[in-house]
This record gives sequence, structure tokens and C-alpha cells, in this order.
Amino acid sequence: MTGQHPAYGELRQVTPTAGVVLEDNPGSMTLEGTNTWLLRAPGASGCVVVDPGYEDVPHLTRVAEAAGEVELILVTHHHLDHVQGAPWLAARVDAPIRAFDPTLCADAPPLTDGEVLAAAGLSMEVLHTPGHSEDSICLRLDGAVLTGDSVLGRGTTVISDLGAYLTSLRRLTALPEETLALPGHGPELPDAAVTAQEYLTHREARLNQVRAALGELGPGATARQVVEHVYRDVDESLWAPAEWSVRAQLDYLRTTGEAE
Repeated sequence: MTGQHPAYGELRQVTPTAGVVLEDNPGSMTLEGTNTWLLRAPGASGCVVVDPGYEDVPHLTRVAEAAGEVELILVTHHHLDHVQGAPWLAARVDAPIRAFDPTLCADAPPLTDGEVLAAAGLSMEVLHTPGHSEDSICLRLDGAVLTGDSVLGRGTTVISDLGAYLTSLRRLTALPEETLALPGHGPELPDAAVTAQEYLTHREARLNQVRAALGELGPGATARQVVEHVYRDVDESLWAPAEWSVRAQLDYLRTTGEAE
């Protein structure tokens, strides 16, 4: 059973330690909008804000008001719909920014894989999960994992590096059973490991389709030609992001010697 989104700007408490404020930026890539997560242990005065979203002042103002005292701002990756508003929010609430990419950080060092953060009464483990982007991370809490864009609440994500992404998905399949997935877009999912396995199965099926397309089109086929061949049953408005993923698949097949 998946969760239901609130009206834009309202804080919805998903677990005792995680609430979400939905940004009003719906679209084909952002689904209902960007999920800005507010994390704190019950009774804690401080808060951790994850993925402030765009520099959308009404949204950021509501996040600041809902969060109260902010100890730390975390960013799951460098895409603007997650990070652009972080400097504005940091100035508003006087909090440091941390991300895997050091260029996104302010007044704090970059995150490292396996690092355990202590803030707002919580213990949070950083998991470096590249593939959607090189700097993508997930953030593991007790009984839940924030997945950024590595796993979405609905559909599948765009990838930039298929080999890295497959490794990241395999890592997520090892999470404990019924670890709640709290994504960067879309509703929460009841079992992150099960969803990661579904993503792996989907990626292998798509990879087989690309292999078959290359068999018909020839090994020199472009990503666009493969998209037109493989995604004929998909709305053309989604072909551009599909082309990014197909390019990553072609790079993977050429790296492994399957598309020579």
C-alpha cells in the first residue's frame, strides 16, 4: 500500500521520525513534485531537512516554518529540483549543507559512504548509490531509507551510469525486509529491497530490448534510434529522458564488449 500525498506545502508525518512537505513543481520528471523530508526524533527540538527543492521561496518558507530549529540540510544529489533552494534555506535557518558532492556543501564537509550522522536525535547512515547521478546517496534510518531519485515512488528513474546503478540497486536489495522507502518524488513504498529488486528486473528486461534492437539496427545505432525502436509504445514526451537511459545502456554494453 502506498502513501497519499498531502496538499502542496502541508507537512505530512509519514513515520514518527520523518515528515514530508511536497513542493508545487509537478511534471513528467518530478511526478507530483519534489518531496522535502523533515527528520527528527520524537521530542527532539532540532530538525534535519533533506532535499529543499528548487529556489521556490513560498515552498522554502513553509519548510522553514514546519522545521523550526534546523541542525542540518542534506542533499541526495546535485539536480536542481533537489538542491537549488538549499543555499536560500541555509541562510534563512542558519544551518550547514552537506552532500556527497563537495561543491554543494556549505560550512560542512562532504558526505562519505558509510558515514553515520547524528543529528536531531537520530542516527542516519549514508549510502553512496551512484547511477542516477554520480553523487547520488540514500540515507538509512531505523526502519526507513530516503532514496532520493535512486528509487522513485512510482515508475523508474533516469540513469547516467548503468553499471554503477546496478551495483547500487543490488546494495539496496540487501536492506532489511519491510524497510520503508521514502523517495525524492512520489509516494513512499512499503519495502525498499523489494522495489530495488523490481528495478533490477526491469533494467535487465530493458537491457535485453536494447540488445535485440542493436541486433536489428546494427551495433552503430544511436541512442535515439534505439529509443524509437524500443519505446514505440511509450508516449513521445518521455522519449528524451528515455534517450538518456538508453545512452547509459549503450555505454554499458560497449564497455562489456556486447555492442562492438
